[in-house]
Amino acid sequence: MSKTLVAYFSTGGNTRRAAKALATAAGADLYEIKPVQPYSHADLNWMDKKSRSTIEMNDPSSRPEIVGPLPDVREYDNILLGFPVWWYTCPAIIRTFLEGLDLHGKKLVPFATSGGSDLGDTAEHLKQYAPGAEVLPGRMMNGRINPDDLKAWVGNLGL
Repeated sequence: MSKTLVAYFSTGGNTRRAAKALATAAGADLYEIKPVQPYSHADLNWMDKKSRSTIEMNDPSSRPEIVGPLPDVREYDNILLGFPVWWYTCPAIIRTFLEGLDLHGKKLVPFATSGGSDLGDTAEHLKQYAPGAEVLPGRMMNGRINPDDLKAWVGNLGL
């Protein structure tokens, strides 16, 4: 039986709720990606060109620092990676997370929350930060989460 880790970054709680439900459905371990400098409401104002999140997303070299040690992923076969969609892709801190791990031979499956966008080309973007990983198409996890639906999705992924 393969072992799965649900890793997630959340700023408002929606992705956290989805990650916890997914970890339960998958019988997976849970890891929260926490920034050293937490995001304030003003930092997340995507309409402000000077907000922290806007600056990070406009800078391809941005790598926000993560609190504490990264998880030891050697024991995992699958990583379910959750985040809010920012500017039609993953937040910059996800690049920090992925580049800090050796994901060769792992399955990486994104899941996300958003107020209005979908995953778009996020899986393709993730491939460049997770060399050697098999990046599978993910899913949006907005709104009400059905545990049976999550179990079926995890099963269909072969996890």
